[in-house]
Amino acid sequence: MTMLEIRGLNTYYGESHILRDVDLRVLAGEMVCLIGRNGVGKTTLLKSLIGLLKPRSGEIIFEGHGMERQPPHQRARSGLGYVPQGREIIPQLTVEENLMLGMEALPGGLARNRRIDPFIYELFPILQEFLSRKGGDLSGGQQQQLAIARALLGQPKLLLLDEPTEGIQPNIVQDIEAAVQRIIAEKGIGVLLVEQHLQFVRQADRYYAMQRGGIVASGSTAELSQDVVDRFLSV
Repeated sequence: MTMLEIRGLNTYYGESHILRDVDLRVLAGEMVCLIGRNGVGKTTLLKSLIGLLKPRSGEIIFEGHGMERQPPHQRARSGLGYVPQGREIIPQLTVEENLMLGMEALPGGLARNRRIDPFIYELFPILQEFLSRKGGDLSGGQQQQLAIARALLGQPKLLLLDEPTEGIQPNIVQDIEAAVQRIIAEKGIGVLLVEQHLQFVRQADRYYAMQRGGIVASGSTAELSQDVVDRFLSV
């Protein structure tokens, strides 16, 4: 079943045409990876999906409903979770307070939802140890785990991950990869991943390659050729 379908999406920054006629789809419980060099429009696509940028034309269909006119908080409540590049946790708040913010996406928000799902601590045990620690005192890798956990507490049906392994120590990269696989397997959540780390890219079911704001190649990651890797993943 198709969870997300994008048709003919065009997004501009001012007069700069960034996304050009993008078509893409993600099936329920599927992991799809968006690859491409820096500056080709990958982050712009995710921001267009969550509603932080307004496309000029095109359709964003989520579970059969168009969401081009919905503001970001409505898209979150519809089931879109977003982990931005750079993590964007709130450094002055504790780990626990940062986690609670994720539940604002649930019906009734924080007024009705105060319980942190223990599954989060199974995925990322370090967060339970550091509940009272300030978010700004965590390492980059721990902040990334916190950002993913916060998004999961909104109970998304589709998780948008923007370069979750960027600048993170290798042992935590492996933890994050394993957590994403477990989220898909146990929760049935779909994942749209922007990633440069080849090992993580290969764990996806399918890939789309972007160049100059458009999709120029796509297919199964099992058939990801060295030519595609060299063209779209080499820095």
